[in-house]
Amino acid sequence: MDFKKIIKNNQNNVKNIIRLITKEENEDIEQEVYIKVWQKSDSYEEHGKFTGWIGTIAKNFSKDYLKSSSKKIKDNSCNDEEKVNEINDKSDNPEIALIRKERQKRIVKAINSLKPKLKEVIMMYEIDGLSYEYIAHTLNCPIGTVKSRLFNAKQELAKSLEDML
Repeated sequence: MDFKKIIKNNQNNVKNIIRLITKEENEDIEQEVYIKVWQKSDSYEEHGKFTGWIGTIAKNFSKDYLKSSSKKIKDNSCNDEEKVNEINDKSDNPEIALIRKERQKRIVKAINSLKPKLKEVIMMYEIDGLSYEYIAHTLNCPIGTVKSRLFNAKQELAKSLEDML
């Protein structure tokens, strides 16, 4: 099988299915679809159209993404009070403590304003202290994707918190 031709012939259909189900452009899902097609191409049996088979794979990945994404966002939701209270303040000075608490609230607000994919990676890496490998395994994506999302999240946070730096 010529996979370049398969991708070229099915790219619009796969993108449309993903966009229809997830309501967003998602290159990660698209990439996963083609990986699965490549892995399972030997076991494909011609009972219908090849495009239908790829479409089914795209639908399944999109639905799985929505299930896991909503759970991850719920698990990683950042409650201002909860996160601020988790961070121990070691200062004795009430003024410094108040400034630090306000600063922490701004940071939490900035994290909450990130796109869900960026937010989940920054939370897992910076807040939960998880490794790139563990995050990649948990999110079922390449380590490079985790690093890229982490970089982008940090860039966006730096912009929104520029006056605090």
